[in-house]
Amino acid sequence: MHIPKSELILNPDGSIYHLNLKPEDIATTIITVGDPDRVHEVTQHFDVIEFTRQKREFKTQTGTYKGKRLTVISTGIGTDNIDIVCNELDALVNIDLKNRTLKNEHTQLTFVRIGTSGAIQEDIPVDCLLVSKKAIGLDSLLHFYKSEAILEIDFSTAFISHTQWSKNKSIPYVVDGDASLLSLFTSEAFIQGITATNVGFYGPQSRTLRLPLGDEQLNDKLQSFEYKGQSITNLEMETAGIYGMAKLLGHRAISLNAILANRARGTFSEHPTKTIDTLIRKTLDLLIQ
Repeated sequence: MHIPKSELILNPDGSIYHLNLKPEDIATTIITVGDPDRVHEVTQHFDVIEFTRQKREFKTQTGTYKGKRLTVISTGIGTDNIDIVCNELDALVNIDLKNRTLKNEHTQLTFVRIGTSGAIQEDIPVDCLLVSKKAIGLDSLLHFYKSEAILEIDFSTAFISHTQWSKNKSIPYVVDGDASLLSLFTSEAFIQGITATNVGFYGPQSRTLRLPLGDEQLNDKLQSFEYKGQSITNLEMETAGIYGMAKLLGHRAISLNAILANRARGTFSEHPTKTIDTLIRKTLDLLIQ
C-alpha cells in the first residue's frame, strides 16, 4: 500500500511533519511528558544526550541512561496531541518513509508517560506516585478509529449510567494499560489507580472561574463511581489516548502520575518539583532493570 503525500506529510529533509524527526533519532523506549521544559528534567540524569530537536511544543531528546538508550518527547497537553505523537512515532519505525509503504516487520515501541495529576479520592495523599492500571477517556479520540475490540464496554456503560452522562458529550471509553509494564511499576513506591482523561483543564475537570458548569456534580459522580470494586482515582489529560493509540498500533504503554493535588480535600503539594523529580528518578531506574 502506497501512502499519499497528503496523508503522510514529510518535511523537505525527509523528517516526519510535526515532530521533525527521522527514524534514527528515536529509541524504542520513549518517555512522554507534557511540558517541553520537563524533557530536560528527565534527560539531565542521562549519561549522554546524543540528539536534541524541537518543533512547536514537541521537544525531543535521545540519549542513554546507565547504558539504556531512551527518547524523551514532550507531547503538549491533550489527546489531540497524543494522536499526532503516537501516529508519527509509529510511522518512524513501521513505515518506509522514502517509499511510503508499510514495513513487512512490525517494531514495537514502549511508551512511558511521566505526568502530573490530581486525585479525586480523599485517601490518596498529595505527593504520592500513582500508576494507571486503566484509563477512562472522556474525550473522543478513539471513536475516530476502529477501536471496539480493545475497549471495556461494560465498564463504560456502567459509568455512563452512574453519571447520567449527557448525550451531548463524547461517549466515554475505557482501555487498559500494558500488563507487563504495570508489573514493572508494581512496588511500594506506586499505588495503582484508574485515571480519568479529561478533554480540558477547567470546565471538564469541574473547575469554574467565570463560566457556569453544565454539571456541577460531575466530580462527585466521578468520585462515587464504582465498578466491580474499582474506583476512579485521579484526573489528567493524556493517559486514555496514549493507552488506546498504543494498543491499536501494537505498542506498549504505561502512565505514571505525580499526584500534586487532592481535589476532594482542596490541597496542593508544597514541593511539586521534588515530587516530580522523585517520579523521574524512580522511573528511570525501573526502566533499566
